[in-house]
Amino acid sequence: MTILFSSPVFGPVHSRRLGVSLGINLLPEDGKFCSFDCIYCECGFNDERRTHTKLPSRETVRTTLEARLQEMQQNGPTPDVITFAGNGEPTAHPHFPEIIEDTLALRNHYFPAAKISVLTNATYIHKPRVFEALSKVDNNILKLDTVDGEYIRLVDRPGGHYSVEEMIEGMKAFKGNCIIQTMFLKGNYKGIDVNNTADRYVLPWLEAVKTIAPRQVMIYTIDRDTPDTNLRKATHEELDHIADLVRAAGIEVSTSY
Repeated sequence: MTILFSSPVFGPVHSRRLGVSLGINLLPEDGKFCSFDCIYCECGFNDERRTHTKLPSRETVRTTLEARLQEMQQNGPTPDVITFAGNGEPTAHPHFPEIIEDTLALRNHYFPAAKISVLTNATYIHKPRVFEALSKVDNNILKLDTVDGEYIRLVDRPGGHYSVEEMIEGMKAFKGNCIIQTMFLKGNYKGIDVNNTADRYVLPWLEAVKTIAPRQVMIYTIDRDTPDTNLRKATHEELDHIADLVRAAGIEVSTSY
């Protein structure tokens, strides 16, 4: 079964990619609020998870986060990372830039060694204030599952206008200060094969990654229940092959099975 996260702070949880992670959910805890509607999303489909409450305010996020950091300072554990994730797209919050500033200040005071990460589908990086805020965090993790527009419309299902070419140009503007995160999976959706581990998807994706020149690539596969039940994990061998291609291009890569 799919899950929703508490708002505005949840965890800490152990992240496959980031370690001991204290989560920040800038979206309502009673539903999903996202500019994508991915068929593999652990939070479920947008239509089935409509929200009925407001976004948490900047002040609520700040005070709740500070209280949790104080508790962790006294009782543990020490966080490796403070991660913006949760029930949808964190950069959709109208006060995302200000909340990043607050979080940087609190991190520096309580756990200066902890990293700040943002998991984003990158649909708002064209907004200067969002771009600037993402440029300040330690791990600016941008989703790019493929460069095939039809596949994105089938699997990631963006709402409104979406151009993968424009998205790649926006990612290149970070000048390497970013991490690319890609979901590889298999199975079918509405009778259509969604296996993106084959060369016809991987090789064009790799060329785009080279032009973006991120400092790291994170490749992963399904870990929790998905709203569509016809999806399957990519194999260790498939992920390792893709990782080898990234590594051969001179880019650091991590793999989560």
